[in-house]
Amino acid sequence: MAVSYFLCPQSLRVSSGSRLCISHSGYSWDINKKKTHHLVYASTNKQGKGLCLESKFQTLLDSVKWDDKGLAVAIAQNVDTGAILMQGVANRDAVATAISSQKATFYSRSRSMLWTKGETSNNFINIHDIFFDCDCDSIIYLGKPDGPTCHTGSETCYYTSVFDLKEHQQVGGDKLALSTLYSLESTISQHKTELAAEQNGKPSWTKRLLLDNKLMCSKIREEADELCRTLEENEDKSRTASEMADVLYHAMVLLASKDVKIEDVMQVLRQRFSQSGVEEKRGRISQG
Repeated sequence: MAVSYFLCPQSLRVSSGSRLCISHSGYSWDINKKKTHHLVYASTNKQGKGLCLESKFQTLLDSVKWDDKGLAVAIAQNVDTGAILMQGVANRDAVATAISSQKATFYSRSRSMLWTKGETSNNFINIHDIFFDCDCDSIIYLGKPDGPTCHTGSETCYYTSVFDLKEHQQVGGDKLALSTLYSLESTISQHKTELAAEQNGKPSWTKRLLLDNKLMCSKIREEADELCRTLEENEDKSRTASEMADVLYHAMVLLASKDVKIEDVMQVLRQRFSQSGVEEKRGRISQG
């Protein structure tokens, strides 16, 4: 008997021409004219008999440490930037719906119902993968947001810095919880914005680069050459890391001058993961 499990955003088509889906709750129904986003399991044998409700995913859901209300913490994270976008709670049906619809789905405790992020704003979080932690009591929806996640219009729901409060700095709604790479991008962007204002005194190195394309390109070539020398001359790891940092910094200044986000670069890299070098090159040629 060949046994399989899968998720279907539409249905399982059976030989009679009707459509049938089996949810993890064990109920079945005809959905010939209706789509469903339930997690489904099906098994068939040579005689076309029998349906199996067991699967590896069913076992995984059984192992989750749901609280006394059947809920677990669910966190949405940007697949390219690594930014934590939001936190909610999910139950079994929410996770099943998230997998089949590939949209971050949560459970609303105030409304006692499932809700999909973006169902009113269209700022969906498109899921690329789902992770459970080692204790199986929290979930990460790893995905790509269509727009701002927070209802305030912010990119994420996390924009209040405790350290800013500690240092008595003014807390604004535009400071996000950024990783090192994206903090650098934000700083470069700020320098670019300041170029429009009148300059007093000697400009910073970043501003000098932004004002002089030839200088910027010559520095990128210079730093790339120095990075290669760490390999050719068998220099130590710390030297390689230092030279790579220089390459990244200068390259990111160039990106800023071209209004290209590092997130756009990460997305291109992610899309290339499943491509061979030959396929990727053919794709660039065809686009050109």
